Amino acid sequence: QVQLVESGGGLVQAGGSLRLSCAASGRTFSTSPMGWFRQAPGKEREFVAAITYSGGTTYYADSVKGRFTISRDNAKNTVYLQMDSLKPEDTAVYYCAARPPYHTASNYRRDYAYWGQGTQVTVSS
Repeated sequence: QVQLVESGGGLVQAGGSLRLSCAASGRTFSTSPMGWFRQAPGKEREFVAAITYSGGTTYYADSVKGRFTISRDNAKNTVYLQMDSLKPEDTAVYYCAARPPYHTASNYRRDYAYWGQGTQVTVSS
């Protein structure tokens, strides 16, 4: 069983930055691809970014490419999402998610077995 706990959300002005963290329990983190998703009020949960278990390859939604950076520290069992140049449309609850070990990274919600409780990000204009 993997438990994920997000932190780092908050209120920021447009153009500002936030860094989200997701701490994972369990011994499989270093072999699990990780992803970040977000859900705005009244909308479906959508893919934001993903990273392979080695950290060697990353993937981004077009809406955040060039502004967000996903990274991981396997020694700390933590995955990060650095969010720069934030826009009001980035306002959402952000969730981290883990795939089972040794799978490929994915941008599909259905591929992720474990989810955190989410952290709120609010960007004011």
